[in-house]
Amino acid sequence: MIPPEARANPDLYGHDAAMAALEAAGRGGRLHHAWLISGPQGTGKATLAYRFARWLLAGRPPSSPPLHLPPQDAVFRRVAAGGHADLRVLAPNAGERGVKLMIRVDEVRQVPRFLGLTAAEGGWRIVVIEQAEAMNPEAQNALLKTLEEPPSRSLLLLTTAAPDRLLPTIRSRCRRIELFPLPPAEMEAVLSAWLPDLPEAELQLLARISGGAPGRALRLFEEDGLTLQRSVETVLHGLPDLDGRQLHALADSLAARRDGSAFGTFITLLRDALGSAIREAARGGEAPAFIAARPLADWASLWDTLGRLADETEALNLDRKQAVLTGLTQLTSR
Repeated sequence: MIPPEARANPDLYGHDAAMAALEAAGRGGRLHHAWLISGPQGTGKATLAYRFARWLLAGRPPSSPPLHLPPQDAVFRRVAAGGHADLRVLAPNAGERGVKLMIRVDEVRQVPRFLGLTAAEGGWRIVVIEQAEAMNPEAQNALLKTLEEPPSRSLLLLTTAAPDRLLPTIRSRCRRIELFPLPPAEMEAVLSAWLPDLPEAELQLLARISGGAPGRALRLFEEDGLTLQRSVETVLHGLPDLDGRQLHALADSLAARRDGSAFGTFITLLRDALGSAIREAARGGEAPAFIAARPLADWASLWDTLGRLADETEALNLDRKQAVLTGLTQLTSR
């Protein structure tokens, strides 16, 4: 069964040490007022933040596994529904194509007042900031005063896949919890539980291309990532000679999805495959045959070029088909 969104998800796999550390801190004499939960996309950062928040709001009940609160609990249900008076959530606003997702400064400026109020249920006041790197410098600066002078019994939980995009002053005032990718065997076990009807070969492929991140695996599955990965492998295995008609057909199919998800996922998977091949060749390992067609420095430059091409295409609302053709043409040129 595919799990619900993070705030309503009762399960977190593979991060027992992180959960135990937070529970120990929560049961200690004085809980630090701000925590930065970092790690690759899809590893469960938001799920952990809500799990910790629910447990604290419920009065830190005995739990096994750590921080567990059953879905039938009243606090769990209110948090899942977005209706708990002592919890506020900030997350990037979904924008139109070409509009950068961000957390607005006016939202951040409301955090001190919220945390300074008396808890409605006599416990903690908690703010979860998902994808904290989506705050621009002005919004991050607006958060600093709260980090420097936190109200009593208040807690900030920030999640980020890009901690280096946060101000050093924010990072230095937060305790850090790092989540790491799950090992392949554990990933396959999680995906088997979520997607029991998925054939074994596809399950293994999904576990591999998701990089040990369950959330990313689900997004890839929902966005037809397995088919797109096969397209990536077909392109790379055909280098340096690719059929022009096939390239146009692939570009048409990627551009056909108006929300841009196929284009973005394809470029990401293509760069992942290139990056993996470059690293394997640099280590002297058994790299794919196509990597010998040009120097590693050229492949590394092309990896970077594909990333900029994808970013500019989305930011400037450019033609996706042309972007795909441009990128694939650079793969074939020598």
